Amino acid sequence: MTRGSGSATYDVLGIGNAIVDVLSHCEDAFLEAEGLVKGSMNLIEVAQSTSLYERMGPAVEISGGAAANSMVGAASFGSRVAYIGKIRDDQLGEVFAHDIRAAGVHFDTPIATDGPPTARSLILVTPDAHRTMSTYLGAAVELGPEDIDTDMVADCAITYLEGYLWDKPRAKDAFRVAMAAAHGAGRRISLTLSDSFCVERHLEEFRGLVDNEVDLLFANEEEIFALTETRDLSAAVGAVRGRAEIVVITRSEHGSMVVTADETVEVAAAPVERLVDTTGAGDLYAAGFLHGLSHDRPLADCAALGSLAASEVISHLGARPQVDLAALAEVAV
Repeated sequence: MTRGSGSATYDVLGIGNAIVDVLSHCEDAFLEAEGLVKGSMNLIEVAQSTSLYERMGPAVEISGGAAANSMVGAASFGSRVAYIGKIRDDQLGEVFAHDIRAAGVHFDTPIATDGPPTARSLILVTPDAHRTMSTYLGAAVELGPEDIDTDMVADCAITYLEGYLWDKPRAKDAFRVAMAAAHGAGRRISLTLSDSFCVERHLEEFRGLVDNEVDLLFANEEEIFALTETRDLSAAVGAVRGRAEIVVITRSEHGSMVVTADETVEVAAAPVERLVDTTGAGDLYAAGFLHGLSHDRPLADCAALGSLAASEVISHLGARPQVDLAALAEVAV
């Protein structure tokens, strides 16, 4: 079923893990000393998070989380954007709420007054721009069905779901509530697969979502390989064609592919003058694509906007744009 945007108050609504990113540069030797695998994403507990933070170098703190990053990017393009994610009433919770609202994103999810603290991701960036993440999920995974504003979901053209949240039963129930509200109003549901290991943990459930709930799927090559259980890109494309209305496969420096039932659109990666930090590249690609799709742009334009946003975010430290993406798009797309 192809769903349209119609008249909506919001262009895009993101639902995901509300996390504060703590970014710091380090050498490879520091990763080795800490027993961290370069380029990995590790889930840790609060004590380990505190210990690692104490040994990190000077850091920059900014609200993050994949879906939140995408919403900030979409807002920078000029989309009307909202976000649902769980934080605690603590210092990092204040950082998250201030940052995302200051970026132009509507955020009013009820704040927890007890339970685990606000989530944080300690991101170590090596000189070659690769990032190694150690994430304590804390309050983020306490998101439940009661946190979903179904009226807001129904009044949003596209609801974007972060696959990481599928790990927790109550968050999974929250997703189901959001999906029902969106489709009941004739709106689109978008899912990002988040991580190949996340796909492997929930393979059959994710396949069911793609077949029955998801209108727009985002995946990188490793994630689409995990979903289709093949290492052959052509075979993977064939396996997903027509299962969701639109399947977007990002391929880093090789650009991206947009797969529909009838066509495959390939778009080159936007040039990058200096690669600094790959954190958020996929998130910002999704931001550009979602902005374009919610404004009825052709699929090739949507992919080009995604590539533009990704190239901007990897040219500096952090997963949020440092320029006005709308102004950048006027020149480049």
